[in-house]
Amino acid sequence: MTLVDVEIGLRRQRGALDLQDIVESAARFLEDAPAIEIIRWAAATFGDRLCLTASMSDALMIDLVSKVKPGVDVLFIDTGYHFAETIGTRDAVQQVYDVNVINVRPSRTVEEQERDLGPRLFGRNPDLCCYLRKVEPLNRALEPYLAWVSGIRRDESPTRAGIKVVEWDAKRQMVKINPIARWTQTDVDNYMADNGVLINPLHYDDYPSIGCAPCTRQVAPGEDPRSGRWAGMGKTECGIHT
Repeated sequence: MTLVDVEIGLRRQRGALDLQDIVESAARFLEDAPAIEIIRWAAATFGDRLCLTASMSDALMIDLVSKVKPGVDVLFIDTGYHFAETIGTRDAVQQVYDVNVINVRPSRTVEEQERDLGPRLFGRNPDLCCYLRKVEPLNRALEPYLAWVSGIRRDESPTRAGIKVVEWDAKRQMVKINPIARWTQTDVDNYMADNGVLINPLHYDDYPSIGCAPCTRQVAPGEDPRSGRWAGMGKTECGIHT
C-alpha cells in the first residue's frame, strides 16, 4: 500500500482533515526549499493522483515537473478563445516534453454558449464567461486527483502575494502546490534561458501575460505585466486561483 492509498483511505474515513494536516506541516517545512524539492515531495506523496495545470504561456512548470515525474498529466483548458500561438505552444509541448497533455474543454462550445447566452459574453459578463470556460471545466478535470501543481508566484499581483508553496484548496477540497511561489521574474527568466524552455511566441510581441484572445491586449513598456488581461473591466483574476 502506497502513501497515496493511505491518504485516499483517510480522506474517505475522516474527510479532508488529514490532508489538511499534511498541508500545514509541508507548508512550513518546504517554505525555503528549492522548487525541485517541493515537486519531489509532491510526486512522492501523491504519485499518479498529482497533476499539473498549464496555460501554455510557457513550459517552465512543465519542464520542472517532468524532470521529477515523467509522464505527468498536464491539464490545459481549451477555452475555444485561445490565440493560435497558444495552441501551437500546446502542440509543441506534446512533442518536446515527456508529459501527458489533457485538453480540458467547457461543456458548451463557443457557438453553443453564444446561442444560449448571447454573443460576446466575455465583454458583457467576463466573470461568468471565465467561470463557464475555465473554472467549471477545471473543477471537473481535477476530480480524479488529490493534488495539483500551479505556476503562480507571489510577485505577480496583490491577490497572489500571500500564497504558500503548499496550501489547501478549500474550494476543491484538495492540495495545491505552488513550487515557484517565491520566485521573481528574474528567477523565471534565468531558468528559462538556462534550460531552453519553450515559450509562447506572443511574449516576444509584448504579451507578458497571456489569456484568451478577446480579453488580452499588448502591454506597453513600463506597464504592469498583467495589465493586458481584462483591460478596463476591473478584473484581475479568472477565478481559478481565487
